[in-house]
Amino acid sequence: MTAAFLRRWPATLLLIAMLLLPAGGPRPALPAEGTSVPDRAVKDDPLARVAALILGEETASGGAYAKLAWLTDRIGPRLSGSPGAEAAVAWAKQEMLRDGLSNVRTEKVMVPCWVRGEETASIVSPVSHRLAVTALGMSDPTPAGGITAPVVEVASFDELHRLGEEVSGKIVLYNRPIIPGSRENGYGPAADLRYRGAAEAAKQGAVATLIRSLGTLNARLVHTGSHAYEKGVPRIPAAAISAEDAELIHRLAASGETVEVRLTLGCRLLPDVESANVIGELRGRTLPGEVVVIGGHMDSWDLGTGAIDDGTGVAASMEALRLLKKLNLRPRRTIRAVLFMNEENGIRGGRAYLETHQSEMEKHVTAIEADSGAGRPTGFSVNAGPGGDETIRRLAAHLKNISATGVEAGGDGGVDISPMLAAGVPLMGLRQEGGDYFHWHHSAADTLDKVDPRNLADSAAALAFMAYALADLERPLPRIPPEARKEQDY
Repeated sequence: MTAAFLRRWPATLLLIAMLLLPAGGPRPALPAEGTSVPDRAVKDDPLARVAALILGEETASGGAYAKLAWLTDRIGPRLSGSPGAEAAVAWAKQEMLRDGLSNVRTEKVMVPCWVRGEETASIVSPVSHRLAVTALGMSDPTPAGGITAPVVEVASFDELHRLGEEVSGKIVLYNRPIIPGSRENGYGPAADLRYRGAAEAAKQGAVATLIRSLGTLNARLVHTGSHAYEKGVPRIPAAAISAEDAELIHRLAASGETVEVRLTLGCRLLPDVESANVIGELRGRTLPGEVVVIGGHMDSWDLGTGAIDDGTGVAASMEALRLLKKLNLRPRRTIRAVLFMNEENGIRGGRAYLETHQSEMEKHVTAIEADSGAGRPTGFSVNAGPGGDETIRRLAAHLKNISATGVEAGGDGGVDISPMLAAGVPLMGLRQEGGDYFHWHHSAADTLDKVDPRNLADSAAALAFMAYALADLERPLPRIPPEARKEQDY
């Protein structure tokens, strides 16, 4: 149906027509209150009715996708400290005001300002070959003329350490493919090589590091990501190269020849600048001082437009509150959307939120983060006190029409909300299918075309429903016990 045609329908008939189906087919609509309901289970279950209303409104409006399209196509990349990041802050605040949310505001966050600059790399011996390369976030530059040095290849820190002094004066290549679904060879272990690789190599005298891009699609894409230096250890340049180029270096080295690479990076770290988290609320009807937080991170890497990481989480969080406001669904407690700044290269937004609201943490009853990409929603992770996961299973069962009923116990919910673990706040994460997530993540291909509007609509609806259900519980989720409050080191 066309949007113009839909607008001519009366509200009650529109709700009847909204498609509310399990993924893959047409979904039955739930009529507005006061009209006949064919499914007695839905009619007799207030939460089932809430879920159906939310799903219906988002299916019809496509509000989350409209928000995401503006954020990515009109604003674009949003690396902390950049003009794009500041434009996104201003846009999100105005959008929340247009949606009629309460207490819309920004909260100051001081963030790093890292600028990419020139980046080139080539094999100069035994063949001449230009490499697809990008600097890792927060890397220092090379000297003005670049660095030319032999390459040594390793797949782990153990291999690096066994080489000892052989690493001195060399460029270290960390060449470790990601195997989707593998704990040992998945993203996590490879990301540790990216994050600590320069520091570990510098301890053995390396002059620079390269890493095989942390992606799962061999399409000559390069994936950036943050890394960290260590105090007292030389700061050497760090970059990623495509999987194909890493394999070429591997083949040349395996033939017994010395591979030399020239690397030039013009990136630089400027002084910290002021930025902000963006906040809007749906005030609770009886316990407004108690808060359920939902959110994603506003910043993105600068190569693409941050659609799946984490434009979808931002759009879903904003849209969740718009849906509840539009449908006049006010739970007991306040639901607060927080769009965090600087998840990618510092977690400053998440830590600033905790610091600003430290005195209110006992009134924070749950926090949910949406930062799992653009796939179909499958459910939630939950880290709470005893019995918390059973409560979430009961609530998530109302999302069976979109198959988002899965519940995974444990975890920290997401990077931005993880600082609240220290206060015992129950932490949750929206979970989504992610088969192709690492194809595009942190690359120039992280763009709007990777997002299916239906999946995003379902994700926004799932987030809105869960936030409402948690905020309306008679008793909130049990808090994380003190012995389980160890924050993950990112």
